[in-house]
Amino acid sequence: MPTREEMAENRFLKPIAHRFLSPELWRFTRRSVPRGVALGLFAAFIVPIGQIFLAAFMALPARANVPLAALVTFVTNPFTLPFWLFFANRTGHVVLNLDAAVGAGAGRLAEDTGALAGWLEVGGVTAFGFLVLALVSAAVGYLAAGFVWRFLVARRREKRLERMEARLDERLGEESE
Repeated sequence: MPTREEMAENRFLKPIAHRFLSPELWRFTRRSVPRGVALGLFAAFIVPIGQIFLAAFMALPARANVPLAALVTFVTNPFTLPFWLFFANRTGHVVLNLDAAVGAGAGRLAEDTGALAGWLEVGGVTAFGFLVLALVSAAVGYLAAGFVWRFLVARRREKRLERMEARLDERLGEESE
């Protein structure tokens, strides 16, 4: 993960580096964390190259956590790309329901236009699948990050209250003696 200073020194980011150095974009808060997760997942599935920069740029106006948005984009990487390509293609087929809608007309189209039409269909279905994955994963990621954040904060608060209660019990025990 690049640090704030490394991002400020990047030649592509220098013109807007002062915006990236804003401390509010690097804090983990209950609002910035879910936004960062959602933007990172969206950027991971919407573009094949430059996902980290896209997530960082989208984090600026959304006031999302920049490091988290950049980190979440690694859900799609060269090792997982074949899986995501297959999954996006299947998702596109299911959502568009191409097999039932096109039916016998697909055979005639392939004969008329050759293999190019087949490749365009596969590419278009896969691209649409990635769009669906980007939107759905961003929404699910936002909700999941919000729930995890609330759970963690509630657990920390509960432990803090238990410690405070234990200290209070100790003090009351000392005073009664």
